[in-house]
Amino acid sequence: MRTNLSTSTDVGGVNAPKEPRWSSVLAITLTVAGLITAEFLPVSLLTPMAHGLSITQGLAGQAITATAMGAILSSLFAERAARAVDRRTMVLVCSSLLSLSSLIVAMAPTFTVLLLGRFLLGLALGSFWAMAPALAMRLVPAKQVPQALSIVYSGVAIALVVAPPLGSYLSQFMSWRGVFLLTSLFGLLCLAWQVYALPRIPAPSDDGSRGVWKVARRPGVPNAMVAIFLSFGGHFALFTYMRPFFEQIAHYSSNAFTAVLLLFGVSNFAGTLISGRIVGKHLSASLVIAPLAMASAALGLALFGEQMILSAASALVWGAAFALVPVGWSTWTTREVADDAESAGGLQVAVIQLASAVGAGAGGLSIEALNARGPVIVGFVFLALAVGASFLTGRRLRSRQHHLLQPHL
Repeated sequence: MRTNLSTSTDVGGVNAPKEPRWSSVLAITLTVAGLITAEFLPVSLLTPMAHGLSITQGLAGQAITATAMGAILSSLFAERAARAVDRRTMVLVCSSLLSLSSLIVAMAPTFTVLLLGRFLLGLALGSFWAMAPALAMRLVPAKQVPQALSIVYSGVAIALVVAPPLGSYLSQFMSWRGVFLLTSLFGLLCLAWQVYALPRIPAPSDDGSRGVWKVARRPGVPNAMVAIFLSFGGHFALFTYMRPFFEQIAHYSSNAFTAVLLLFGVSNFAGTLISGRIVGKHLSASLVIAPLAMASAALGLALFGEQMILSAASALVWGAAFALVPVGWSTWTTREVADDAESAGGLQVAVIQLASAVGAGAGGLSIEALNARGPVIVGFVFLALAVGASFLTGRRLRSRQHHLLQPHL
């Protein structure tokens, strides 16, 4: 039976519950798993999709770019357009779009129709992720927000563990269209669980909302958004073209590549399990360590990609390090912009999806101009720059915390 949230006012005017609602957090986590599964299926299905549609692998990779475009649009404007809509209803709409978009992709007669389906997925993705940090803040007490976010983002890790290797494996026995059809059915499962588990979550009062564009001008936010853009841009340049790299440079078979995807997902899942504790205690350090470790992994792939063991080890490091990125920056949002978390979440999602589009696009251009090692080089450049931008954000965070701890005479 659905109920309204029993809340008490917390930091920044956010209505937080007196007791955590972990069943609701798990329902959100399932949505995350479904959305990420659909978003990144082209990574494991890139080769058969390109063959089936008679297009190049670089062009097929733009299926992720189309999703990013839809997500940018919805993350910037959905919060204001639906400012009076119950957030439970918005989550249900996102799951419905997840199912519909995957069905369109599965039945797409042309690449153009496929891009339409991927764009609809982006609308769901952007709307949902814009709400995610604020939903966590309203489902658990403030002290448990990092833990709740780590659980929510474990949906990302679960999807990375299961979806890419499963998609790669299933594509050997069924068409890539059949894999997307299964994803559509998973979207319906998400919808059913949310109907059962989610309480009503009234939209935040307009009194606390400053909007995405005003949040973007707050001190410290522009630099943080640059760091987020570079971190995710580097990740997507690498991740989108994993299959061509491991097949053409490391000379992995389809089964061996499936094993690498599983290794990547398992390491990401392990990193996510401990990310809440690490980020909760060492947020500023986590923001720097994550892109540094990812850049090191990219460098390892660039230098030793032909060696199967070292390339697999680089994927393991990369997966574990990336787990800190979404949890770390979402925790930063809930701490630094707690008074307008939905607007800040929308801005963050827009930046992430822009990074997805730019990263996947740049990787696609590099693989066409050079070879499958090109996206790795592009990813390394992005991530190396992300280390510097993240350091500046972390230094400002430490400075503010030090100032707050000083006695005021």
